[in-house]
Amino acid sequence: LLNCFNIKIITHGSLPDKQTQSTMFVANHISWTDIHALNSIVPVRFIAKIEIKSWPIFGYLVSKSGTLFINRSIRKDAARIVDITTESLKEQDNVCLFPEGTTTDGTQTLPFKSSIIQAAIEAKATIWPVAIYYPLPDGKPNINMAFAGETSMLESMKLILRMRSPVAKLYFLTPIPCDNHTRQSVTKLAYDAMLSQLNTQH
Repeated sequence: LLNCFNIKIITHGSLPDKQTQSTMFVANHISWTDIHALNSIVPVRFIAKIEIKSWPIFGYLVSKSGTLFINRSIRKDAARIVDITTESLKEQDNVCLFPEGTTTDGTQTLPFKSSIIQAAIEAKATIWPVAIYYPLPDGKPNINMAFAGETSMLESMKLILRMRSPVAKLYFLTPIPCDNHTRQSVTKLAYDAMLSQLNTQH
């Protein structure tokens, strides 16, 4: 799908390899392309809102890739996802969470919600922060890559198709073992590391 939209991926930092397992990647969330960009580097099970299943084309693709869908309108659904994610991590799967809980235009990073990160604590897994940034040629944020606000999926696709070789930068930051951490403390470490990296881009 990245090739269809001519999106170029540029990575920074030490990348996960075939031995990477039982890891929860946490990333800031800007666009529907985030999932494909990350999956091009490391196969993961994504944790995503259930509304994504209804998106054209993309919803079908993510449904077929083992995505764990959370229904945020059901208060207890987070606990169900924590249990499933914990077992997945214990079985040495890698998962990916966007703890902002929504997308932004890439000019800010919202506070992270820590509830589902509890799964990494329970599984004694590793948290691996990944900072995502879509730059324009001059280095400023490419806000037209963002799938946020009232923009529809089809409108977003059309915008991206009109671009000349859009770029997605993925910064793989220092992994954080969950030993001796609470979900709040490891969430803060991941958020602070990501914010520090992204602040150098703006």
